[in-house]
Amino acid sequence: MTTPKSHALKTYCFSLVALTTLALTAFSHAQTTNIDVKDAWVRTSVQGQKATGAFMNITAKDDAKLVGASSPVAGLGEVHEMKMEGDVMKMRAIPALDLPAGKTVALKPGGFHVMLMDLKTPLKKDSTIPLTLRFKDAQGKESTLNLQVNVSTQAPGASSSGSMPGHMQNAPMGHKH
Repeated sequence: MTTPKSHALKTYCFSLVALTTLALTAFSHAQTTNIDVKDAWVRTSVQGQKATGAFMNITAKDDAKLVGASSPVAGLGEVHEMKMEGDVMKMRAIPALDLPAGKTVALKPGGFHVMLMDLKTPLKKDSTIPLTLRFKDAQGKESTLNLQVNVSTQAPGASSSGSMPGHMQNAPMGHKH
């Protein structure tokens, strides 16, 4: 038998759950409405390796910039670019990566990527890690997107034969600032 008091408590609890769900949905939606991330992955690492790369395809609904990244598995996350300068492949941190409205920007080995440095532990194949991306819109407003990213030796859907051009599989990566 339901008493008025227990009915009121059930109604209150239901309302609280509904409001919490609505608020979390709105928060999640607000974070991801303007930025879409697909095919995200992080390269595995081995004992003693202090850095690895995170790769993905990012599409912004409106002009934006990727301005940073962080993960609890690394002491530092930076947006990097690799490019040929003469006969030498150079890698460097960049302050921001432009994300033109409606265009997919590929972060991939040998190009733009997120560099995770000062790794706290080796990243094992078939595990996942949390990764937070920081963005800035055209008005300068910052936002974040929290992801769970698969750890792998290769991009999702890539063939398992051979390594990716220009990359050594599981080689310790040195990085100088």
